[in-house]
Amino acid sequence: MTDFVAAFGWLADPANWAGPSGIPTRLGEHILYSLLTLLLAAIIALPIGFAVGHTGRFRGLSVGVSGALRALPTLGLVVYLALITTNLTIVPPLIALTILAIPPVLAGAYSGLESVDRNTIDAARSIGMTGWQVFTKVELPLALPLVIGGIRSGGLQVIATWTVAAILPVGGLGRFLFDGLAVQNYPEMLGGSILVVVLALVADAVFAIVQRLVVPRGVIAGRVRDTTDGDNHRSERPTVATESAPTT
Repeated sequence: MTDFVAAFGWLADPANWAGPSGIPTRLGEHILYSLLTLLLAAIIALPIGFAVGHTGRFRGLSVGVSGALRALPTLGLVVYLALITTNLTIVPPLIALTILAIPPVLAGAYSGLESVDRNTIDAARSIGMTGWQVFTKVELPLALPLVIGGIRSGGLQVIATWTVAAILPVGGLGRFLFDGLAVQNYPEMLGGSILVVVLALVADAVFAIVQRLVVPRGVIAGRVRDTTDGDNHRSERPTVATESAPTT
């Protein structure tokens, strides 16, 4: 309990909120690094995931590659890239954490498209939609909640793991952990950890809101009950209700 009191005392100290090493600066660096990493991962993973989900090809390969990337030790990869490139900037951790963020984003992309009801896709094709129109107007809108869910998972991993990148001389909230450890300033270390947790919680809440907002208008995930003839047994199944066009 005393450690937490000391940590909040460190957070409340105005001296820690000013200067190039202050909390606002480190927080801004951490957010910038995380957004850049997530953007690179999305640029790489989303097109591949959409192609796999739309065509149904190479799904096994994608799952295998994702699993292999997840197994990579992040800290070891950061140090290894720094050694082989002799680069002590944000480049090695940026590459390492982009690799870390690819699997959840990739999984969200192809799982989202695969979750779309095949009958809906067949109906779209039957009215003359091209493959691109089916993807942009049917598959992608219905898949967006899962796609955002994959980005959400990758983003939280990136925010949490960017702290270890401070083993190199880069910015971010991880600086408080490593700099505090060097001088045995445990309130600074715990205060930095609290900041990372709060940032992750705020980011998760934002992603959760976005995930709910991207559900297409007129699409309602509900449940209906069917009563079979000659039997009192009732079964439930998930349905998608869509708005009907007004008749004239």
